[in-house]
Amino acid sequence: SCPVDSPETTSPTGKSFTDILDSINKRLSLVEILHREFKSLRESLEFSQQQVETLAAENASLRDSVKSLTENVTHLNEENKKIKETVIDLQARSMRDNLVFSGIPESAEEDAEATVKSFIKTYMKLPEDTVENICFERVHRLRAKKPGAPRPRPIVAKFGYFKQKEQVKSHGRELKGTDFSVNDQFPKEILERRKVLFPIRRSLIQKGSRVVIAVDGRLYRDL
Repeated sequence: SCPVDSPETTSPTGKSFTDILDSINKRLSLVEILHREFKSLRESLEFSQQQVETLAAENASLRDSVKSLTENVTHLNEENKKIKETVIDLQARSMRDNLVFSGIPESAEEDAEATVKSFIKTYMKLPEDTVENICFERVHRLRAKKPGAPRPRPIVAKFGYFKQKEQVKSHGRELKGTDFSVNDQFPKEILERRKVLFPIRRSLIQKGSRVVIAVDGRLYRDL
């Protein structure tokens, strides 16, 4: 008679079906593990993508904030510049009636007004009666006195009348070749501008142009 197969029938490969099923189950388990890991990786990537999008949005918001801040700073700088120019203009206007006398020797108990009047009469050749009628609002030395300073401190004189100031200024030509000088008083910022513009003005005048440096320290050319 023919032999009867046992319950553990073998496959054509010689392995029992039980072994094959175990192998399949192990592979399925491995696939399940890989599936879970893939799912976890996908979720991690999705989370990372969300973070990237969040960071991108925050970065865009930050850029907008920086742009707005930059615009505000620029605006404030422009406003500050306008305010500074206004202050300089007010200072220049307040100095409109002032002359600065440089090189006049100092004395211990000095009457600054009398010193200036004597200087105007003696060195600037204005008639005595004209000098006596000059009205000053204030006359004083500039800055604190420094012992041993090589040059005397300038004297600033504020005239009561603009015409008298201009009359004295027009006699500044009498001081040519001396150690004395008489000039309009300007704020420091305008003096610096004028210092830069003087060579330009001289060059344009030599070329035949009519050029004026205004009180505000700007150059105006008559073409």
